[in-house]
Parts: sequence; C-alpha cells; structure tokens
Amino acid sequence: MIRRTKIVATLGPASSEVEVIDRLIEAGVDVVRLNFSHGTAEDHVRRAELVRERARAHGRAVGVLADLQGPKIRIGKFAEGKIQLREGDSFILDSACQLGDQGRVGITYPQLVGDVERGATLLLNDGMIVLWVDRVQGTEIHTRVVQGGELSNNKGINRAGGGLTAPALTDKDRADILTAAQLEADYLAVSFPRGAADMDEARRLFREAGGHGALVAKIERAEAVAAIEEILAVSEVVMVARGDLGVEIGDAAVPPVQKRIIALAQKYGRVTITATQMMESMIHQPIPTRAEVSDVANAVLDGTDAVMLSAETASGAFPVEAVAAMARTCLEVERQMPCGGTSPVPDQALQRVDETIAAAAILATQRAPIAAIAAFTESGSTALWLSRAQPRVPIYALTPQVYTRRRVTLYRGVYPVNFPQSRHDDPAQVMRAAEDELRRRGVVREGDLILITIGEPIGAPGGTNTLKIVRIGGPQRA
Repeated sequence: MIRRTKIVATLGPASSEVEVIDRLIEAGVDVVRLNFSHGTAEDHVRRAELVRERARAHGRAVGVLADLQGPKIRIGKFAEGKIQLREGDSFILDSACQLGDQGRVGITYPQLVGDVERGATLLLNDGMIVLWVDRVQGTEIHTRVVQGGELSNNKGINRAGGGLTAPALTDKDRADILTAAQLEADYLAVSFPRGAADMDEARRLFREAGGHGALVAKIERAEAVAAIEEILAVSEVVMVARGDLGVEIGDAAVPPVQKRIIALAQKYGRVTITATQMMESMIHQPIPTRAEVSDVANAVLDGTDAVMLSAETASGAFPVEAVAAMARTCLEVERQMPCGGTSPVPDQALQRVDETIAAAAILATQRAPIAAIAAFTESGSTALWLSRAQPRVPIYALTPQVYTRRRVTLYRGVYPVNFPQSRHDDPAQVMRAAEDELRRRGVVREGDLILITIGEPIGAPGGTNTLKIVRIGGPQRA
C-alpha cells in the first residue's frame, strides 16, 4: 500500500546537510518548507537547490514551499534578557521603550496602541502570559497581569479574538517574495492573511517577480476564520496553522475549526495542510507521544492532504525519525480507513470538460475493479480534481512538465511520473507506454484494469477530454 497523505518537513540547522536531506527523502518527505522567518536569502536558495539535486538523485520529485514571515508582532528586549511577571502586576507595553525592565518593554508594532482599548486581552509568548488592558496613553499600553510567568526577549503578541490591523505583507515579505520567485518555489505561503485582498496582493507580487507557484493561505487570525470562504476562493491551498490561531481563538476552538476548514477546502476543491506541534516532543526524543500520533491520525481522518513538521525537522535532534513516525502513522490510518471516492464537486453542475472526466473516472473506480489511475496532465488540474474525491486507488500524474511534477507532490493520493510526450505522439502508443510504466513500477500486473484520462490532441493544457479503461496486457476497452 502506498501512503496517500503527504508530508511537509521544514528545513533548518538540523536538516540542511546532504546526508540528512538524503535520509529525509528516503523516509518519505514529499515537500520541504523554507521558513523565511529565519535565515538569509542565500540560505534558502542553497537549500532549495540542494533538495532538488538530491531528489533527482533519488528519482523523486520533491516540492518546495516558501513560507513568508508575515507581520509577527513582538515585544522588544529586556536589559537583563528576561523578567518574571506575577498575577496582579502592572506592566506597560511602550513603543518608545528601548530596553525593557520589570515595569515595561518595547514593541515592534507602534500601531498596537490604536488596535486595543480598555478591556482588551493581550496574549504574549503563545498565550503563556495574559495581560488585561487598563488604558492606552500616548505610546503606552497600560496592562494588568492576569496570568504571569517568565517573559524574555522578542516574544510574540496576539490579541484574543483577533482585531490587529497589521497588513499581511511587510517590507521583508515583499523582498522575500523576490527570493521565492528566484528559487522557483512551487508554493508560496502567506502568513496572517485577513481576507481575499491579502492573497490577491501576494499573488500579484509573486507573478510580477516571475513566480509560477501556487499560493498557500495560512489560517492564523480570527478574522481569517470568519473570511475562510473568500480566502478559499482565491487560494490554491490553505494551511491550518494552529499555533497563532489557537492563541487568538482559544485552544479548545481549534479542533472543530480545523475540521470545518478541511471540509470547506474539499468543497471548494482546494488542498489542505495541517500544521503546528504535530510531533513536537520529537524535538527532544526519538518517538512521538500517543497523543501526537492521535493528532496526526485525526488530521488524516479529516481528509487533510498533508501534515507538516516544523521545529521537529528544522532544529530537533531527530528529524529523520520524526518523518518516519509521521509516515507510518499516516499509512496505518489509511490502511484501516474507508476510502471509496466521492464526486469531486458534489451537488454542483460541472462547468469544464476535465472536471466531468474526473467525476466519471471516480464513478468508474467505485463500480469496477480498477487498480490505478493514469492521468496524463500538463498543468496538473485533472490530477487535482481526481485527488479531491479521494478515490481508493492511486493516481499517477504523467507529465513532462517539471513544475507540474513538483506541484502535485502536495496532492493527496497523487504520485508524479516523468513522462515525455508531444502533440505528435499517437495516443494508442502513449497509453501503451503508460501501461508499461505502471507495470515497471510494480503497481499493476498482468490482467489488472487501469483507468486512463488523457487529452486528445495530446499535450494541450486543460485539454483532458478522454477516459479509457485498459486491461494490462490485453485489448483496450472504451
């Protein structure tokens, strides 16, 4: 059985050497994430080139996701590096403060004074510190500590319930978009978008820079949850980024929101990534906790396309073991879960020929003993439509386009195959070659039925218009 759910692994100091990247690919990484919150542009370009070089050496396609930092709002630094806050203490956030002390600290976002008022709740260090706003005065936000603890340099600030007006794209992000285009990122992730306009702006900047990758909307703000359908309408992928999201909406609200976002993404035909703290204990230990295994398993059962590792692979002591643990968890859940396929666009009229072909293909897999689907594709759109239905059989995306092979690495149940073809090829010969390729890979054997989707004439983007059912080693059946 082949694992359908894809694995995204973040690269960092623990996973930037050739030997480790080789082992990550062997362990099952499908997409690597370059976290632009850390490192230089040169670091990211070098890592992307190294991953692609090693993927070619392994005969694999591995996607690259460039993740923008976004408007991470933080406190400044303390003269002593850290302080201890106690419940009931008075504490001031002051944009004019250079070095903090026991009574106050600077902030990196001066506009915060306009985004809060008496009664607002501010959450610092991923919600570990809770401050109640008493009043706003000039550059100062006067607060009372509701939940104390240790507070050190540069910790993040969130507002409970959302409401911060910081734009999704900072000057740093705009520069990083140029780097993402330079390294030919297959996916560009936008942090803290509030609505469709933020995604539209990121797409415009990425395209102007020469980028061709798909856009990922990271759902981290309360406002993004409220605007999820408009964000889905203009994004190819959504990431349920549960860290900042959990701080803003409350930890107990995250699981049902996760399920709702994944369900809506399936309705809209979008790809989903579930992220943050999935196997966090593996930063320090070689096996995950049972709770972490259950968390990954539930995301798979929800229908997520991919699950993501962050610090586990970027800076943890066991990056390869973390990928292997995630892979075996996904595979075991998939082995036992029902997977019969549904219509790619339930209860909706089909507007495009390739969508209609995909829907017919799924129906065929439900009614006939199909062993595999071979989807000839230029852009990957047919493979995406087939993937949305989560059929019980593997989907092989046969394409000569390297960009398409790398993009489909994120699609659940889709496996890229380098398959040269031209408009002058004879369709019967091309389909026979596809049979031979699947047989060579060991996924089908003599007598199996495979389903082929293809466009005639061959090689026209968006031109999938033909479905055939073929018996391996036997005559073709229309």
